[in-house]
Amino acid sequence: MTLSVIGSGFGRTGTRSLKDALEQLGFGPCHHMEEVFPNPAQIDYWCAVARGEAVDWADVFEGYGAQIDWPGAHVWRELAAAYPDAKIVHSVRPEAAWWNSFDGTIGKFLAIGHTLALPPNVIRMGAAVGQMVGEQTFNGRAADRDHASAVFRQREIDVRAAIPPERLLVFDVAEGWEPLCAFLGVTVPDTPFPRTNNRDDFWAHFGGEPA
Repeated sequence: MTLSVIGSGFGRTGTRSLKDALEQLGFGPCHHMEEVFPNPAQIDYWCAVARGEAVDWADVFEGYGAQIDWPGAHVWRELAAAYPDAKIVHSVRPEAAWWNSFDGTIGKFLAIGHTLALPPNVIRMGAAVGQMVGEQTFNGRAADRDHASAVFRQREIDVRAAIPPERLLVFDVAEGWEPLCAFLGVTVPDTPFPRTNNRDDFWAHFGGEPA
C-alpha cells in the first residue's frame, strides 16, 4: 500500500471529518494525529521529524492509503515529492472559524499541554507537536491571532504555488461529497458527509478540557 492522497491543510480544517470521508471512499486507512498518539512507533518517527532527522516515509506510512492533518501536513512538500502519483487535498475553512476552533483546541494545548497530567506517550508526542506546530510552523506565536492567521493564509498560497492544479484540490468540508469525489474519480455516496471532532471531541482525548 502507498499513499494516494496527501493532506496539506492545518488541523481544525475538518481533517477528522475528511479522514472519515476518505476511508468511506476506499482510500484508507487514513493517517491522522489520532493514529499517532496511541502508537509508540509512530511517536518515535514524529519525534525524529521534529528534531529535523530523516525518516523513511515508507516505514512511517506503512499500511496507510492516505494522510490528513498534522503531523503529516507538516511535511507536505516532502510527501508530495516522495509520492508523486498521490493527489493533494488542501483542507480549508473560513479564517475566523478556523482561528476560533484552533485557539480553543490545538492552540490551547500548545500553551498548557506541558502542565497536564498525561500519559508518557502523549507527553512525548505533545512535545513533538510543540516543535513542529508551535515553533516551526507558528514561530512560537500560535497564540497571536494576527500572526497565526497570516501563517494559515500563507500555507494555502505555498501549496497552490508548489502543486500543479490538476494534482490539487483546495477543499472545505462544508462543500460535501461532490468536489472531493469528482477530484478523486469516485462515485458520490448516498450517505451524509461525515461531521466529527468538535471541541469536546478534541479534549476528550486528553481527559476533558482544562478550565
